[in-house]
This record gives sequence, C-alpha cells and structure tokens, in this order.
Amino acid sequence: MSFTSHWVIKPFGELTPLELYSIIRLRNEVFVVEQNCVFQDADNKDQESYHQMYWKNDQLIAYCRLLPPGLAYNEMSIGRVVSAPAARGTGAGRELIAMAIEQCYKYFGRGPIRIGAQLYLKQFYASFGFVAVGEIYLEDGIEHIEMVL
Repeated sequence: MSFTSHWVIKPFGELTPLELYSIIRLRNEVFVVEQNCVFQDADNKDQESYHQMYWKNDQLIAYCRLLPPGLAYNEMSIGRVVSAPAARGTGAGRELIAMAIEQCYKYFGRGPIRIGAQLYLKQFYASFGFVAVGEIYLEDGIEHIEMVL
C-alpha cells in the first residue's frame, strides 16, 4: 500500500468545499472537542488569510493559517496551528511550522512574525527561534503567550 502526501497553500477564495470542510472539521476536532473549549472559531480572519494544509492520502493531517500584517497583530502571523491526533509525533507539526515561516516571508515579505502560542508549546516554538514577549494570558480558558520570530 502506498501513501501519498502533499502540501497545499491557498487563499480563502480558492479553497474547495472539501478543503474548507476538512479545515473546519480538524479545527473543531482539536480546539473544541479535544481541548474541551467552547469558542467562536469563525473569527472573520480566514477570508484574508492563506491556508496551509498537509494532506496524507485524503486526510488533512496538519494545518495552519498565515495572516497578513495588520489582521491579528501589527506583524504577520501564523495561527490556528493544528495537527490531527493520529499525526502527532510524526514530525508533521515541525514541517508545518518550518514551511509556514517560509511561506509568510514569501507572501508578506521579510519581517517579524508574531504568534499567540498555547503556553505548553512555548519550547516547540522557541526551537524555531520564536521568543516569548509579554505576560501569560488566558484565551478561551487556555494559557497562551505571545511570541515573536
């Protein structure tokens, strides 16, 4: 049995219905169900963002969105970073962030990238050069910290 995997990066307007459904499903599976967090995922930032997807066969296994400067922060940003539970520990998350950084520079130019990281992932993001700035804060009941690359 052979497995095929590939990356897709698209602006919102080019997402197919299947891609959009898969994104919403994965974000809900992890952020709402797994993390037991009731929050408004549809925040009107998707429409202005690029959507980076990592597919293995027909399954979306990792995803994030790339936000232009001025949308979430003054700086460009990477958000809604998520890996499917079955993909954890495979390196997909590391590939996702490495590629997201490259793609931010490609689409938005060189400059700082600011993220709102879940606190338990601070060391993960630090391994890419992100530095914690500011205080720990609660977002939807989960500890976060802003980090800048």
